[in-house]
Amino acid sequence: MAKYDLNAPEPATRTLDSVSGISKKGLPSGTVGVLGALVIGLSVCAPAYTLTAAVGPAASEVGYQTPAIFLMGFIPMLLVALGYRALNSAMPDSGTSFTWATRAFGPWIGWMAGWGLIAATVLVLSNLAGIAVEFLFQSISIMVNDPSIADIADNKFINIAVCLGFMALATLISYRGMTSTKVFQYITVVFQMGVMVWFIVAMFVGAGDPANAEGTAPQLSWFNPFEVSSFSAFAAGIAVSIFVYWGWDTVLTMGEETKPSKGRLSTESKAAMILVAILVVLYVGTATATVAFAGIGDGPTGLGNSAIVENVFAALAHPVMGPAAILLSLAILVSAMASINSTAISPARTLLAMAHYRALPAAIKRVHPRFKSPHVALMLSSIVASVFYAVMRFISEDVLWDTITALGMMVCFYYGITALASPWYFRRTAVREGVGSILSKIVLPGLGGVLLLIVFVKTTIDSMSPDAGSGSNIAGVGLVGLIGVGVLGIGVVLMLLQAKASPEFFRGRVLARVDASEDTSAMPVFDDGLGS
Repeated sequence: MAKYDLNAPEPATRTLDSVSGISKKGLPSGTVGVLGALVIGLSVCAPAYTLTAAVGPAASEVGYQTPAIFLMGFIPMLLVALGYRALNSAMPDSGTSFTWATRAFGPWIGWMAGWGLIAATVLVLSNLAGIAVEFLFQSISIMVNDPSIADIADNKFINIAVCLGFMALATLISYRGMTSTKVFQYITVVFQMGVMVWFIVAMFVGAGDPANAEGTAPQLSWFNPFEVSSFSAFAAGIAVSIFVYWGWDTVLTMGEETKPSKGRLSTESKAAMILVAILVVLYVGTATATVAFAGIGDGPTGLGNSAIVENVFAALAHPVMGPAAILLSLAILVSAMASINSTAISPARTLLAMAHYRALPAAIKRVHPRFKSPHVALMLSSIVASVFYAVMRFISEDVLWDTITALGMMVCFYYGITALASPWYFRRTAVREGVGSILSKIVLPGLGGVLLLIVFVKTTIDSMSPDAGSGSNIAGVGLVGLIGVGVLGIGVVLMLLQAKASPEFFRGRVLARVDASEDTSAMPVFDDGLGS
């Protein structure tokens, strides 16, 4: 079997997989089942953390239609999920968006899709750590009955120091591999899901309490997206709602590590489908309960109060749950901590795949000999996320709000590209397979991809306004827009530098552009000696 000579100008050809041409990267196989993948997916999505960070920004854009916007955000996610499922079945690879977009559209678009995923994850890692810091001090303040302790999180230096501590702890857990990660997630997911169900029920009950002046019964109009005031508000709301669903695709990055499936769908595809269904019920239910209990006014707990918009549940915990508020605070704390840990799975494996296929420096692809984790990629993503948070904390007082909005833009960008990869990759074979394949592999994923890219363009334009997001701006340009465009610009610069340093990937010699009808057994694919 021919090996790739690192000193040769052209890559050697090798036979790997007669269908996909995808090669292994040294990750342990058969370590995660459907339940384990589902738990890790729930941990990445972190419902408790996600909702406290997203309900406020969503309500500030669309008001009473917050449940509608969460429901509408699910639709492109479902359409994208169909494309992801088809691509993962054909090409299971830890690179997901990067690998699939490269196969469909070529190395340049593929590289930017991978960068979009990495950038989105770095943004959310910093946001997760920030939420964890706030709820750590809030939990302590509740325990010792001293509200002033919660204000310690406002001290920038203490905030950043504790944030870095959370990042280091989560990185250490992920460093030790998927098995230790899975055990940690089981404990935290069961706890946060139980508390969230309690919290939702308590909000619905509290909405009907005559003593709650802001409480109101849910109305059907809340689920009508056509009542949103403008398309700009709708697009901004969709970007935020997509943020709450973001993370389910992390399950698919574990395709090389999951157990074999006995059914038609792979283990990771089954887990992803179940996960998406759970999320839509939980998120729409929470949005409805929150609007019903708190209203959209600017009172102490109102969703129109800019002082609580970044962290709504911190303001609602005691009014809703009374003495049990500590449980919600702890649930959000462990939710954020667990999500920092599990979210690191996605960028680390994408970085690993990009380095493996020569789209990034080779040093990044190292897998730990004992723990079988992509430890170099993991450390790199954690360090970048930590630095980003520290810088943003000094630039913006509302760093959590602004990063969530920018994150929504990044997610729309790389999800849109990945969704469109499905119809292009399967454009010949799906037609021969029948109507079902045409719908699930071409029409529906294509529609989802177009919708997301439209939202990306619209929110990018709108985010340049100095009033976008929290209203933070630099020289009259919205900070949210600067973050989004700046992150993509950095990606373009890094891509051009890598193309100059190692051009093989960008010339299509390592991971070739093909479609599902082509026999890829003779395609040139990089072999790093780890075996197939």
